[in-house]
Amino acid sequence: MPRDVEPRLLRAFAAVADELHFSRAAARLFVAQQALSRDVRRLERELGADLFVRTTRQVALTSEGERLLPYARRVLAAQDELLVAAGRAGPLLVDLNSPGLACGRVLDRARELAPDHELMARYESGLTRAAGEIAAGRLDASFGRYAGLEPSLRDRLDHQPVRYEPMAVVLPEDHRLAGHARVELAELAGETVYAGAGNPRTLEWTDLARRLFEGRGIEIAPPAPLAVGADEFRRIMAKTRTPVLAVVDFPAMPGTVLRPLVEPIPLSPVSLVWRRGHKHPGIDALRLAARQLAQEEGWLETPAGSWIPGMDGRIMMCPD
Repeated sequence: MPRDVEPRLLRAFAAVADELHFSRAAARLFVAQQALSRDVRRLERELGADLFVRTTRQVALTSEGERLLPYARRVLAAQDELLVAAGRAGPLLVDLNSPGLACGRVLDRARELAPDHELMARYESGLTRAAGEIAAGRLDASFGRYAGLEPSLRDRLDHQPVRYEPMAVVLPEDHRLAGHARVELAELAGETVYAGAGNPRTLEWTDLARRLFEGRGIEIAPPAPLAVGADEFRRIMAKTRTPVLAVVDFPAMPGTVLRPLVEPIPLSPVSLVWRRGHKHPGIDALRLAARQLAQEEGWLETPAGSWIPGMDGRIMMCPD
């Protein structure tokens, strides 16, 4: 048993333990698969134990690997804190879901607050997807409906409420409701509205829509391929003419109008989400930026006559 173990070897081990796949773990660490395999084999030699069972079809932790993993995670967390304290924190990867949303303003403010640290934007399109990436260490922070995540996943994350974002509907510009300044929910009765059904990245959004539409005669559109980009969105909207559930900050799309929903005013609860125990100056800057903007613009105030699921309200009022 060596007196010292290089953190690089432990990081290779932890990445493979998370992915149970050597090529994905190598991509996550930005190293060649051959180098990663070499580091894992070296760690096994130094410890005198096999950490993985490898076959042509799968990779699995051995009992020794399972026993070592929590200790390795603690060592790596301590090393990350040391690098932060020494001013050597690496880039922070921040998922913004989609361009043009309010969380982009939080990132902009955070960059102003922490100009010496690199905060890089990513677009994962849905907190369900992003949260899994955060828990696995491939992403550092994201935004979205924290209450819509599985409890077992929430146990591995922290969150801070950012905004109650009013919801809206995207309509074809010649839709019967397009001329209204606002659309009452009752006016959508009999409509089929797209809310991401079938998209595994956005389960939390589809669940919110289901709770909102229940008992109001509004159907959720069946699963369909995700339209990526303004041109594709316009083409699909022209073809299906299906209204789309959105938020008031949803970017303008050609051939459509965006109308806020009222009676009641449905709110989409948005939190900043990061991995539990993760220390980084960029996380601190994001949290401060979110607090500042929420205070300046009343993002956490709920208007009279608003709607939010009870579970979401409780979680937003009592953040971890």
